[in-house]
Amino acid sequence: MSEQVEHSARACDGALARAFGFLGKRWNGILLATLGHGPAGFSDLRRTVAGISDSVLSDRLGELCRAGLVSRTVHEGPPVSVVYELTDSGHALAPALSELTTWARENLPPERCAGESA
Repeated sequence: MSEQVEHSARACDGALARAFGFLGKRWNGILLATLGHGPAGFSDLRRTVAGISDSVLSDRLGELCRAGLVSRTVHEGPPVSVVYELTDSGHALAPALSELTTWARENLPPERCAGESA
C-alpha cells in the first residue's frame, strides 16, 4: 500500500504538464510577459520580441487569444489598428512569470548572442 502512495506522490500533475506544455511553447511566455507591461499592437510586439517572425507572432497571438489569456481589439481607422492585451486570466499569470524571471536571472547563465566571444 505504501508503494502506491509513494508512486502517486511522484505522479505528474496534469495541470502543471498542461501549463508547461503551453507556456513552454516558444514565444508564448515571452509574449505574455511583454503584454504584462501594457497593451501593444502587432508592430510593437514584433519590434519588442527580437527574433520572432511575423507568421509565428500571428500564430502565437491567435493561440493566446483562443486560450483566453490575450484579447484582440480592432480599432477602425483610418488607419485600422489592432491592439493586444492581457485578459484577467493573462494577468493572473504575471506573478508566476515574474518569479520565473527572477529564478532565471539568479540560476541560469546568460545566453550569448551569435558572434559574441566568451
